[in-house]
Amino acid sequence: MSPTSTLDWTAVCPLDRLDPDRGVAALVDRVQVALFVTGGDLYAVDNLDPVGGAQVMSRGIVGSRGGVPTLASPLHKQVYDLRTGRCLDLPDVTLRRHEARCRDGVVEVRLRQEE
Repeated sequence: MSPTSTLDWTAVCPLDRLDPDRGVAALVDRVQVALFVTGGDLYAVDNLDPVGGAQVMSRGIVGSRGGVPTLASPLHKQVYDLRTGRCLDLPDVTLRRHEARCRDGVVEVRLRQEE
């Protein structure tokens, strides 16, 4: 895995616009990102399905496996660990994740770029 560098934080939307366990797509610095709130935690991942190649991850199914928050692709149902982006079904596949936080009620995302 390559090291990553991070860009600046970008305000995306008010936190109350995100429904628990439902994804929302956002455009951050020309990158489609999927945002999720589940179990009280905020996650941001690429909206691009790494297997299917379509921008659909915001429509994925949020769940858990063994207490790990997960996201299943709406295309082929591969399941990803939302904390790490690692695919639980295909060990060599990863969903790129980004940093997400809430400041003063506003969701902010900082993209991770592969070097």
